[in-house]
Amino acid sequence: MIVVTGATGTVGRSLLRTLAAAGERVTAVSRNVTGADVPEGVRHARADLTDAESLRPLVDGAEALFLHDGGGASAHLLSPTALLDVAKAGGVERVVLLSSQAVATRPESASHGGTARAYEDAVRQSGAAWTILRPGGFHSNALAWAGSVRARRIVAAPFADVGLPSVDPADIADVAAAALRGGEEHASRIHVLTGPAPLTPRQRAAALGEALGEPVRFVEQTREEARAEMLRFMPEPVVETTLAILGEPTPDERRVSPDVERVLGRAARPFTDWARRHVAAFR
Repeated sequence: MIVVTGATGTVGRSLLRTLAAAGERVTAVSRNVTGADVPEGVRHARADLTDAESLRPLVDGAEALFLHDGGGASAHLLSPTALLDVAKAGGVERVVLLSSQAVATRPESASHGGTARAYEDAVRQSGAAWTILRPGGFHSNALAWAGSVRARRIVAAPFADVGLPSVDPADIADVAAAALRGGEEHASRIHVLTGPAPLTPRQRAAALGEALGEPVRFVEQTREEARAEMLRFMPEPVVETTLAILGEPTPDERRVSPDVERVLGRAARPFTDWARRHVAAFR
């Protein structure tokens, strides 16, 4: 059995579909997961990872665990060591951790690198076979533009012509599924996950317009305008690091990683593909 935490998240939902299609026995875990959130045949159960003991009955007899802190405001309240101790006691032999590229590129950032680093350290020390996934930005971050695109066919964003190779969450899920199902090529490995090419915010807006079949106008925000908007739903340290990544990316943050293609045997999906598959959100 494979246990998937963060099962209602962007990556978790895709991962459930991939594992179920492969015929794996899966338990989907989240605070508020329901039967409507999971594919047919997938067991679901609610647990709060801030209470490691809530996970204990769900990992009993499991072989593998997909671990994701959910990325929410309570992520810093979780104890990765306690969670992994519970998993090990239940028989878990393999752990796949959804981490962040910022562990390597922004180690000084408590909001991006620090919390994720604690999880990585705990996974390495757990005694289980481990694989760490370090994605950069997600294609799905463009959903933040959905409201303005639906209402006015406008995308407003800073750093119009700074390109980054964001990754499709479905590709992250496919790599996670491969690692969860085993294989020596994943043991004690870090997979850095990006898309196939850097794309700028201006280019992403144009791709959304192509998917919609009508133009989407791009409006460049100043850094301060973007900062003020982001502070409405992000803590200040997260905002500052995010703006630094978007505006002054390091060479590693700009680099296209070969890991998606190496693991899956196919090219990473481009943003244009993601836009076509999710165009309904922008209509």
